[in-house]
Amino acid sequence: MPATPSPEPAATDPAGQAPFTDAYRRYALGLLLAVYVFNFVDRQILTILAEAIRIDLGLSDTALGFLGGIAFALFYTVAGIPIARWADRGTRRSIIALGLFVWSAMTALTGFARSFTQLALARVGVGLGEAACSPPAHSLLSDYFPPERRGTAFSIYALGIPIGSAIGTFAGGWIKELFDWRTAFFVVGIPGVLLALVVRLTLREPPRGLSEPTQVVQPGEPLGVVLRFMLKLRSFRHMSLAAALHAFYGYGAAFFIPVFMIRVHGFSEGELSTYLALISLFAGGAGTFLGGWLGDRLAPRDQRWYLWVPATATAIGIPFAACFYLWPDRYVALAFAVPATLLGTMYLGPTFAMAQGLAAPHMRALVSAMLLFIINLVGLGLGPQVVGLLSDLLKPDLGVESVRYALLWVVLIGAAWSTVHYLLAARTLRADLEQKNA
Repeated sequence: MPATPSPEPAATDPAGQAPFTDAYRRYALGLLLAVYVFNFVDRQILTILAEAIRIDLGLSDTALGFLGGIAFALFYTVAGIPIARWADRGTRRSIIALGLFVWSAMTALTGFARSFTQLALARVGVGLGEAACSPPAHSLLSDYFPPERRGTAFSIYALGIPIGSAIGTFAGGWIKELFDWRTAFFVVGIPGVLLALVVRLTLREPPRGLSEPTQVVQPGEPLGVVLRFMLKLRSFRHMSLAAALHAFYGYGAAFFIPVFMIRVHGFSEGELSTYLALISLFAGGAGTFLGGWLGDRLAPRDQRWYLWVPATATAIGIPFAACFYLWPDRYVALAFAVPATLLGTMYLGPTFAMAQGLAAPHMRALVSAMLLFIINLVGLGLGPQVVGLLSDLLKPDLGVESVRYALLWVVLIGAAWSTVHYLLAARTLRADLEQKNA
C-alpha cells in the first residue's frame, strides 16, 4: 500500500527502516484499536449473560459482583505493574500479542465452566491476559503521535471500550437466545487468537521518545522512582482518584444494568442486547471521541481543559443517570441512558492523555499501568462488588427493586465525588507540568 509522507520530522524505527508515515501511524492506531475492541468484547460479554449464569448456577448478586469485579480486576491490576515494567524495557508489540492470545483463549475456556470456582478461575485468566494490553499500547501511541495529537489518538484508541462493549453485549445476548450462554464465550474468544498473530507480524516498534521535541531513549526507571516522581504531582494524585471513582460507578453500573433491565423491566437478553449495543456504540463512541477531541481543541488555550472537560461532562450526566434508574417506563428509561452514556465516557481520552503528558517518555508504560492499577482496583474491582453486595442487603425489603436502588446510590455518589477531584486536579496542573519539565 503506498504511504503518504508525514509532514513531521522523519524518524526511523529501531531497525533503521523507512520512516513512520502518517498512513502507517493510522494503521498502527487502527490495529491497537482492534486489539482494545477484543479486550472489551471478552470483558463485557459476561455482563449480558450474568443473569442467565446466576440462574443456571444458583448464584447470588454478591457472587456475580465478584465475578465481574474482584476475580478479574485483582489479577488484572497486580499483573499490570510488572508487565508494564517489562514493556518499558522490552518489545511492546510482542507483549500485546501474547496478552491477546492468553485472554482470548481463557474467554473461550469460560464456556466449559461448571461451577462458581471454575468461572472465577477463568476470569482470573482473562484478567492476566488483558493486563498486557493498555500499558504497552499507551506507550506505543505516545511514540507514534506528538503531544498535541495525543488526546485525539487516545480517544480513538478508547473507542475500543464502547465498540467492544457493543459487540460483546449484542453477540452475547443473541447467541444466548439462539443457543446458550456457554456457546457465546466460545464464539467471541476464538477470533482474538488469530488477531494476536497479525499484531506480532505487522506492528512495528518505534524508538522511545520518537514524537518528543527531543528524542529521548533511556532505560525504564525502577518502580519506586516512577512512583515517587508521579505521586509528588498533586494533579496526578487527584486525577487518578477522580478516574478511579468514575470507573467505580461506571463499571458497577455497566455490569448490573443488564441484570436491572432484565429483572425489573422484563427485557429478554436478545432485545436488551440490541438496545444496549446501539447505545454503547453510538452514544459511548461519540462521548469517548468527543472528550479527547475537545481536550485537544481547548488545551492550547489552557492545559487544564484536559481536566475540566471530564469534570463538566460528569457533572452534567448526573441527572440523566438518575432519570434512567428511576423512570418507570423501560423505553423512556433507555432514552435517558443515551445522554448519560455519552457524557459518562468523555473522561477517558483526556485522562490518559494527561497522564502521558505528566510522565517522562521512558516511564510511560509504567505510569499507564499505575493509573490503570488505581482505576481498576477501585473501579473495576470494587464497583460491581459493592453494587451486588448492596443489592443483596436491600433485597429483603425491596425484592427485585433492590438492584435499582443499589445502582442509583452508587452512581450518584460516585459521579459527584469524581467531579470534585477532577476540579482539584486542575488547580495544580500548571505547576506540576512545570515541575515535570524542570
